[in-house]
Parts: sequence; structure tokens; C-alpha cells
Amino acid sequence: MNEMLTLDAALERLLAAARPIADTETVSTFQASGRVLAVDQRSSLTVPPLDNSSMDGYAVRTADIDAAGACLPVSQRIAAGHVGEALAPKTCARIFTGAPVPPGADAIVMQESTRTTADGVCFDDMPTPGAWIRRAGEDIRAGDTVLTAGTRLRAQEVGLAASVGLADLPVVRRPRVALFSTGDELVMPGEALPPGGIYNSNRYTLRALCEALGCDVLDLGIVPDRLDATRAALREAAAQCDLILTSGGVGVGEEDHIKPALTAEGALDSWKIAMKPGKPLAFGHVRRGQGGGQADFIGLPGNPVSSFVTFLLLVRPFILRRTGVKDVAPRPFAVRAGFDWPRPDRRREFLRVRRNADGAVELFANQSSGVLTSTVWGDGLVDLAAGQTVARGDVLSFLPFESLLY
Repeated sequence: MNEMLTLDAALERLLAAARPIADTETVSTFQASGRVLAVDQRSSLTVPPLDNSSMDGYAVRTADIDAAGACLPVSQRIAAGHVGEALAPKTCARIFTGAPVPPGADAIVMQESTRTTADGVCFDDMPTPGAWIRRAGEDIRAGDTVLTAGTRLRAQEVGLAASVGLADLPVVRRPRVALFSTGDELVMPGEALPPGGIYNSNRYTLRALCEALGCDVLDLGIVPDRLDATRAALREAAAQCDLILTSGGVGVGEEDHIKPALTAEGALDSWKIAMKPGKPLAFGHVRRGQGGGQADFIGLPGNPVSSFVTFLLLVRPFILRRTGVKDVAPRPFAVRAGFDWPRPDRRREFLRVRRNADGAVELFANQSSGVLTSTVWGDGLVDLAAGQTVARGDVLSFLPFESLLY
């Protein structure tokens, strides 16, 4: 396939091919953060279960306070976790935040609006019915769906599950990703660097990105630039994993063996994507031997920034969709440009930038796809349409890294 795909078209094809992982498991709600919920969760109880106080103060009958400065004796004390008795007329109840409102009371007066005297508690202001009362069920009703399948659980969702008594949650099995790099020029950190060699940063970057998404990673290391070695690595990976992810070897050089290896072991589409950085991408599958089935394959470009950006914009949503997450699109927001960009590209560009104290974004000076320092210096990407120039002060679409790295 020689056509130049738009990024949106490439992503659409990937997501259409993202088969959901069917395996599920039950985990403690304590251990559920970052996992993807497999089944809708309903509440068996109402939250709050009873009308309760949202303030430390006094529960009163508003009809008993006929003027500011009126005083009432305290007839009972109600702490959180305890249910009081019906409020006797012409009295008030000392009450604390979260404690159930006693029958008969129709308002809470916060303690800052009261004075304690020999006559009891005096009220500086006349309360209004319903003041500072949290009504039963105002958050959740019994039977409500509180979490839906496909939700990626954050601290908020885990806390919500706990609030309705869910001690365990059914979640999708973690995606299993096999990772390897190709290239005789690659050397692992800690080893001596020979002439012509480069340290294999992609292996570290991609592994960290996959683990941040909750994947179990099978790291097959650096595969020699030989067809037989590449085919063997693909077979080993397919036997154990849902997705095989590589960097490098998707070009047209004589030493690029991914394409012939994929053709022999499965199927391959090779795409040129109209994006910068990132242009080449390979997508396909590898057949499994025993048991049948197949593992997906995505081959990323070898340049470190190209590999990084392509993962964020294409691989991340693919992995999330395989786990059942429905909303996988990044959410950009508008920022002002603190730079000029007078030389547009015919491809859609993603420039490494960072926000400054004025709310504008500054541009990293060197936007080469080999300059990994730009991803450390920056805190996000500016998304420029093909042919788009930038003048200082223009409004741009910004994708923060924090929304793409989780």
C-alpha cells in the first residue's frame, strides 16, 4: 500500500481492527487502579443512606427560632456514625459533619453562627429550611449504575466503588505486549559503544509507555538483522502475547527484515502516514502455532521521537480499545503560540512545546525526529494541520503529555 494515509484514517483502521480482550479477572478494589472495568457496576445502597449534616453545628426546627438571637437548650449530641432520637420541640441537637439529621429537624445551623450562653445555644441568624442538610440519595440511589464497563479506573472510580461497598471488581485481563528492536547498530546501556553503534533508547521508552498503560511486557531485546532471527522472534512473541510491538526495520532497506518476516508468519499492511514525525508504520498480525489465533503487530519507526509520538497517537488508543475503553481520543485544548513557525510541512505536524508562565507555549529549538531531549524538555505537542504556519499569538491545539502517557 503506497498511499499516504491521514493520521485520522490510520487511527480509524487500527481501532476497527482492535479485537477486545475477552479474558477477565476479579481483583480487590484496592488493586483496581489503572485497570479497565469489565462489567457495569450497580449500587446496592443509597448514598447518603439518610439525610445528614454537611457541617458541624446544631440541628433545629426552623419554626422554633422566631428571631435572630433566639436561644434553645441542647437536648442531645449526635456524632457521625450514630443515629439520634427525634428532636424534642423547642430544643436543638449538637451535630457533627456526616451525622444523620434527627427526625423533626429541618435545618442545620453551623457552629460559627451560634453562641453558647447560660440559656443554651443562641442563633445569630434565622435558619432556612433545608440549610446544610445533605439529602438521602442525592449522590446515588440503590440500583443506579455507578461505573460502566470499559471505564479505565482512576482513584476517583476506585473510591466511588468503595463508597457503595464494592470490595472487588471484575476487570479485563492486562494486555500482553511483546517488545523487541531490530538493528545490528543497537547496543544496550552499560555495554561499550562500538564505532557506528547507538544505545537502544526505544526499548526503554516503549517498555515504559506500555507499562504505564497497564500492560504486561515480554521484552525480547534486540533481534539481529537476519530474516530467520526476526521470524523466530515473531513466533515466540505471538505464542505468548496479544500485541507485538517493534521499532525500526519497517523501511525499505536490504537489512529491514520485518516486512518479509511478517509476510511469511502472518500478514502485513505497510502504511505511510501523513504526519511528522512518524511517517512509516507497519500493521498486521502473526499466526499462532498451537491453538490457532493470531497476535496483532505494530511496527514503529526507529527514530526515537518518531517512535514516541507514533506510540502516543496510534498505539496507545489501539491498546486501550483492545481492553474495552471506548473513549480513546486525546483531548486537546487551546493555547496561545509564543513562537513563530513560518515553514509549514505538507504533512500534519506535532511540535514539541512547553507552557510558560504566561500561558503560552514555547517551541523547542530543534524539532528533528532524532532529538529525544525535546520530549523531556517539553510538556506536550502542538497539533498543526498540513500546511499550517504559526505566528506569535495564534491559537493552537495543544496535547499535554499528561493526557497521553496514562
